[in-house]
Parts: sequence; C-alpha cells; structure tokens
Amino acid sequence: MEPVDTGSPGRRCQELSMRTPSRSVIVGTGSHLPARSIPNSDFLEHEFYGPDGTPIDRPAAEIIEKFEKITGITERRWVSDDLVTSDIAAIAANDALESSGVDPESLDYVIVAHNFGDVHAENRRSDLVPSLAARVKSILRIANPRAVCYDIPFGCPGWLQGLIQADCFLTAGQGKRALVIGAETLSRVSDPHDRDSMIYADGAGAVVLESIPTDDPVGILCHAARSDTIEHAHLLRMGRSYNPDYGDGGLFLKMRGHKLYEYALRTLPQVIEDALGKAGVVLGDVKKVLLHQANAKMDDAIVRRLCKRCGVETIASEIVPMTVSWLGNSSVATLPTLLDLLQKGRLPGQALTGGDLAVFASVGAGMNANAMTYRVP
Repeated sequence: MEPVDTGSPGRRCQELSMRTPSRSVIVGTGSHLPARSIPNSDFLEHEFYGPDGTPIDRPAAEIIEKFEKITGITERRWVSDDLVTSDIAAIAANDALESSGVDPESLDYVIVAHNFGDVHAENRRSDLVPSLAARVKSILRIANPRAVCYDIPFGCPGWLQGLIQADCFLTAGQGKRALVIGAETLSRVSDPHDRDSMIYADGAGAVVLESIPTDDPVGILCHAARSDTIEHAHLLRMGRSYNPDYGDGGLFLKMRGHKLYEYALRTLPQVIEDALGKAGVVLGDVKKVLLHQANAKMDDAIVRRLCKRCGVETIASEIVPMTVSWLGNSSVATLPTLLDLLQKGRLPGQALTGGDLAVFASVGAGMNANAMTYRVP
C-alpha cells in the first residue's frame, strides 16, 4: 500500500491560510436536570454553624428567609444516590448529540468542565482518575481514538472556558466538531451546617460545537477571560465542616461570599464589555445576556453595573433569563442548562432566533471571569 501523502507542514499551512474563514456554531444542546427537587423548607431542621465552629443563635426559619431574599433561590435540584457527575454529564451529552444529529464518531474533542470529579453518595470522596471526559467518552461508546478528551477545572466559568478553547481549536483548523459539557454534583461537597450549602445544586448541560466555512459574522464572535490570583486565589476553598462534631474529617466547599460578590461585581461587567468591544457590538445590540446563575441579587447587580459601564439606562428583564430560583447554583452547569432550556422552548417568553446576538458570561472560583459574544446563524 502506498503511504498517504499528507503534505509538508508548509504546504498544509498555506492551504489553511487560503481557505474560507471558519466560524464555530452551536448545532445542538442538551441537559440533565435531576428529578429530585429540594425546597427551602427541607433545611428547617438543619442546625447552622458559623466559621468559628459555634451554632448560629437564630432560628433556621429566619436564616432561610433571609437567604431566599438575598439569593432568590426557593428550591434546587439534587441527584439521586445512584448517579455521579460523569453519569449526568453523559446524559446531557447524549441529549446534545441527539438534538444535533451529529455522529459521535465524528467528534474531535470531548471536553468536560467540572470541579470535584465523581463524588459518590456513600463516602463523598472525589474520584478524578480517569478523567471525567474519558469516562463520558467511554459511556457514549465513542471508539474514535482521535476524539481527544480532557477535563477543565476552572470554577463556575469552566463550561464557558471549554467553549472558548474549543472555538480556538476549530477556527485554527484543528478539528471540525467538539462536545463541550458542564456537570457538577455540588450537593455532595456541601456542608449541611453551613448556610451557603443552600445555594448549591446539581445538574449537567452540553453543546455540540461545529466549525462551518463562512464569511458571515455568525456563531462565536469573540471572547474575553481573566484570572486574578494574587488576592483572590483562596476565596473559594475546601475545609472542614463548621460543626466540629460532624463528619469524619472530610472536606467541604467553603467560600468567602461577600468578597466573591465584590469580585464578581467589579470584574464581570468589565469582561463582558471587553467581549462586546472585540466583536464590534454594543450592549444595545444584545438580545439575550446569559449569565452564570449564582444568585439573583448578584446577577441583578452585575447587569446594573454593566449598563452603567456601557452607557445604557437599563435593559429589560426578559433579556436576562433566570433559572436560579428553581434550579439553584449548579456551577459549570448553569449556563449550558439555561441555554438548553431556552433553545427547546422550556422558558416561557424566551427565545433566540436567527440573527440574534447573545452574550454568555460567568464568574467564579473566587478569581476567574469570562464572557463570549455569539450570533445565532
């Protein structure tokens, strides 16, 4: 058999430079929202402690009422005991593949954003080997060895960062299709004696991204990202339960909430403005602002600060669809599940149609923020 002539590197680069520019377009979305709904009333029997290890001297009902007023969260979704993060990631991925009609064997990348790996209900230990992307590729029975799979631990902005990376690969000619998933089971790493545990939720969302040759400004237009580590690297951390007598010494997710709020409010509007500027568009052109669903008060403050920076008096509430009130904060899953619900008509009065401009934005891990502009083909 004659060897295949793939051409010299110089020739391949020349051919790449002569071809029609490509754009990365979302061709399918999917999600998994756990069936188990946990209302705020489920926390009435909890005993909450402060960081100093002493019980908070207030009734649980009062703590919950204040929490709901600040965050807007009335319920959240938790996975059943038989599922782990890679399971729900694969469910969301399969949903996205089915909606796209794409052959899984044609994928060039399988990227999974998460932060804690597979955390099992029985022991709450993080399991990170093999990677979740490898597990998802195996569950989906993708045999193609050239479908490269890897994980992204980037805090709440991880799914969007995965989309940014995939866009860089595809527009550089290093592949045609990517499956980008965000999945998390935060209920397994939350301290039941910490008030912040009421924020956390579980879920998974996915998109299939495809490179198409076009001169039209569609698909992913531009993106921006930053990491501020000198003063903010430890605003989110793992630590012991606030109740000294709880658990077996395992670690739980802890955050310095007020500092995180300040960082988000100061940083994310600037990153969104950067992404808009790179694309040569203004906030008034945007049909939807899809924000990471952290909590209602923070997202509202981010939008108001963004409007001020961009010289816009205000934007209508329907431009910023929200799901945090009934889905809680599922970290990397909030954006892709929001998008899937929007695309499949499961958010009344919300839709994106051809030509619409959307902005995706997320902030988290105490130090990371990113944003992306996208025009629907």
